[in-house]
Amino acid sequence: MTNLPLTGGCQCGAVRYALLAEPKYPHICHCRMCQKAFGSYFAPLAGGVLRGDFEVTRGDIAIFKSSEEAERGFCSDCGTPMTFRYFKSPYIAASLGSLDHPEQVKPIEQYGMEGRMPWLAELFNLPGKVTEEDAAERAAHTRATNRQHPDHNTDHWSPRTGHE
Repeated sequence: MTNLPLTGGCQCGAVRYALLAEPKYPHICHCRMCQKAFGSYFAPLAGGVLRGDFEVTRGDIAIFKSSEEAERGFCSDCGTPMTFRYFKSPYIAASLGSLDHPEQVKPIEQYGMEGRMPWLAELFNLPGKVTEEDAAERAAHTRATNRQHPDHNTDHWSPRTGHE
């Protein structure tokens, strides 16, 4: 059981939301439409949440009607994918990566296996670095600032300055 509500939002902080019930069907979708929508090899989704248990707490989610059956919600400022829903279903799915604590919701199934990359299992054997190592290396060569919203609710946030 996860701690409720589960909160999340977009990268820039313009949109925040809360899941008031535990997702019943967290999954990964490999279908081509989800790959395009997420700009990734798959879409991790917290499915099985009744629409009434999904609450936008700041901003507005922009909508793209991706088919005659479904729509996808995203932040119109930074582009973060946040929701997926079938028009005829009482449920909505939130993107697992947009949760403040994505580790709390473990996928239980994969869908769209026809689109799964054949080399996906090999990714875990690639060499890797932790983010801090990579960030320190970049910081030595640039004066970049981070405008990413923190993984928690805030009263005020400016995506331009990265400060409350």
